[in-house]
Amino acid sequence: MEAQRQCQVQSVTFITPETFILRFSREDLTFQPGQYLSVGLAGHREQREYSIYSSLTADFLEILVRVVPDGKVSRQLAQTKPGDLLAVDGPFGYFLISEAQKQKPFLFIATGTGLSPFHCLANSLPTLDYQFLHGVRHQEEQYGYAEFDRSRLVSCVTGGGGDYQGRVTQYLRDHDWLPETQVYLCGNCDMIYDAFDLLKEKGIPSSQIFTEVYF
Repeated sequence: MEAQRQCQVQSVTFITPETFILRFSREDLTFQPGQYLSVGLAGHREQREYSIYSSLTADFLEILVRVVPDGKVSRQLAQTKPGDLLAVDGPFGYFLISEAQKQKPFLFIATGTGLSPFHCLANSLPTLDYQFLHGVRHQEEQYGYAEFDRSRLVSCVTGGGGDYQGRVTQYLRDHDWLPETQVYLCGNCDMIYDAFDLLKEKGIPSSQIFTEVYF
């Protein structure tokens, strides 16, 4: 594990009233697409884990943060200004794509800010053959799409609008997938459990299903 770094905030960009992209200096940190960082204010003990949102080639780091009403760290990060210092640990995690997998088809499935690692993966590994399902409640939560190949992305909006009206799990029920598909799930645990079972029913072996739970 790499030593803790102090990174300088560069920008805070709100993309919905409660979700923002926090950009900060990279400080020569190396990572693999799909990994996460533990981030908090410098000088404070509290940190939270956030998947890396920015691409491997960017000279900065970005994370996607949703402000949680009782979440101390998310509220602190939302109030930072350029020049403020962050305590950053990591990278951590094994939500990765191996060299042996890269020629296979991928299905990425996320809810809400679970989009973050897929934003990093799609922009860091542009030759991947993937389809991305993003489940949200409201149309305004369809963020970050400009950096994806839009023909590969399906927004599943339960509140109406989007490419598909309904949950990502319903979309899975309505479609079939190649048996060699590599499936990556990131989001709330209920979606992950339901999608995991549906995918196995569709003939995807559990050894080809990879998960990252956002609580």
